[in-house]
Amino acid sequence: MALELKDLLLEKGDFSLTADLSLEAGSLTSVLGPSGAGKSTLFDGLAGFLEPNRGSIGFDGLDLAGLEPGQRPIAVLFQDNNLFPHLTAGQNIGLALSHKRRLSKADAASVDAVLERVDLGGLAGRSLSELSGGQLSRVSLARMLLLDRPIWLLDEPFSALGPSLKRDMLALVKEMAGEVEATVLMITHDPSDALALSDSAILVADNKVDGPFNTTALLADPPEALRRYL
Repeated sequence: MALELKDLLLEKGDFSLTADLSLEAGSLTSVLGPSGAGKSTLFDGLAGFLEPNRGSIGFDGLDLAGLEPGQRPIAVLFQDNNLFPHLTAGQNIGLALSHKRRLSKADAASVDAVLERVDLGGLAGRSLSELSGGQLSRVSLARMLLLDRPIWLLDEPFSALGPSLKRDMLALVKEMAGEVEATVLMITHDPSDALALSDSAILVADNKVDGPFNTTALLADPPEALRRYL
């Protein structure tokens, strides 16, 4: 069940991005590159927010390019956590199962279980304003886990956290992804985050996606575009 991008062309206005690569199922991959190089454009194409102009996005025998965002086996975690402030922590997580505020007993039990998994047991009824930045990130991760989708796209989700909290969240992502064998791609501008999360990395620069590369080797001897950025 590799994630395969074949002859992929994404265009947004006068900007274009090409990709031709394969990532093994269950792999953890950092997405590196200069600002404005097209990392978010790549994620938009994978998630279905931007239709490709050419090529295919293959996973488990399916071409995802023809599917609506909600039909794709993909969960996305954005930088702002994509949480709803008028809902409790438990209600935000429960959106992975139902759009109703009042969950069934079975769904509520699933929410409680995943809260325990991310060390937030007993906090289902808390408002978001009562939670710290690290706890909000854990709520978002809990919802991603409950979505039960095999591909996770993380768009700089922990950039607002301090170094210690960020390390904890990256370790939790790595652990959780390993448990369910999720294929993870994470955009980051911090080389230490890339090294902490993944052994492989892809480079987005000069209107194309290259890789995967060994993360340590890529950062030790980066190509010119990445070297200038770093």
